[in-house]
Amino acid sequence: METIEKKSFWQNYRFPIILLLAIAIGSAIGVVMGEKATVLKPLGEIFINLMFTAVVPMVFVTISSAVGSMLNMKRLGKILGSMFLVFFITGLIASTIIFTVVTIFPPAAGANIAMEAAGEIQEISLAEQVVKAITVNDFVGLMSKANMLPLIVFSIMFGFCVSTVGGEDNMIAKGLDALAKVFMKLIGIIMLYAPIGLGAYFASLIGEFGPQLLGAYAKAMAIYYPVCFIYFFIAFAAYSYFAGGKEGFKRCFRNILPPAITAFATGSSIATLPVNLNAAGKMGVPKDIREIVLPIGATMHMDGTCLSSILKISFLFGIFGQDFTGLGTFFTAVVISVLGGVVMSGVPGGGLIGEMLIVNLYGFPPEAFPIIATIGFLVDPPATMVNSSGDSVASMMVTRIVEGKNWMKKHMESENNEAA
Repeated sequence: METIEKKSFWQNYRFPIILLLAIAIGSAIGVVMGEKATVLKPLGEIFINLMFTAVVPMVFVTISSAVGSMLNMKRLGKILGSMFLVFFITGLIASTIIFTVVTIFPPAAGANIAMEAAGEIQEISLAEQVVKAITVNDFVGLMSKANMLPLIVFSIMFGFCVSTVGGEDNMIAKGLDALAKVFMKLIGIIMLYAPIGLGAYFASLIGEFGPQLLGAYAKAMAIYYPVCFIYFFIAFAAYSYFAGGKEGFKRCFRNILPPAITAFATGSSIATLPVNLNAAGKMGVPKDIREIVLPIGATMHMDGTCLSSILKISFLFGIFGQDFTGLGTFFTAVVISVLGGVVMSGVPGGGLIGEMLIVNLYGFPPEAFPIIATIGFLVDPPATMVNSSGDSVASMMVTRIVEGKNWMKKHMESENNEAA
């Protein structure tokens, strides 16, 4: 019996264990070699480039297939409505947690950062950024990973048209579904290279930027990193239990580690999307829900960004001697963090634009921008981990709302029938 349990554990966690070992080895190499470890960066960039190359057509075919195969448009509306509700609630919870933490433990306390002269910070037009976030002025622009939100909007519209002009024997919808399966197979092949790619990439990151973590930003990192991991294990446990009970919790943490590790190492929710789609399928999330929620979540569901935005704002308040307290401060910080996570994420260079927005709206001097940009870079790995892996958990909660409380039980019965 013991042998069976050990084999079962290895089968369930083999890939995340291999990824963790690869990253641990890569980190050790980065510490030992220092900046010389950047020689390994090309090996990591090969993996990331392969994922980026596959992700744009994959997003188009998966979303178009999911929407195009729907005969009931009310279900699409319910999925989208439930999705936005879940995104808002989890973002609000994350913002409340980090606001409480930074109020108790101010991240700028003891920080000694030399102010360097900076040029003028360009004014940010919010309306202009919203237009850029959801549309492009040329079809060719849709073929870039830098324009994911416009691609998603186009894919939903295209899928809707496929559904309305077809029927049960819709050949275009079937073709899109077949293409989606081909791309998932392609992703599976690329992931075979993941341990080498992520290990090399992490060795390069640690070797090049590791010393910064021990500098003036150490206290902010000492607050942020634990909060992210606590949120990952405690909040995601609560969310998955709400979504599917004890079985939902088990399936979540049995499958969430590969996307979490990939996101932490690459710093990209888009690059992690294919891994997330695979994980959500194993969690039991229906195909149409995961293929709609996850691509949109990769650009709009940003719990980690909510956490980091409020940390950045609090850090600047401390550096410039202002009190980061009060309901009004909390409200404006949450609004800015949500805007930074949702609107700016769809714009090329959105992270830097979001940081400019913080500097502009709070009236900080231009010298504040390099400070907040540095924090943004240092907090990116755990922020992306929470952002990306949280999409799979969110898709489980959307399934609970759309399919009903007993969706997991029905899914297990369906699995048992297929096995029989």
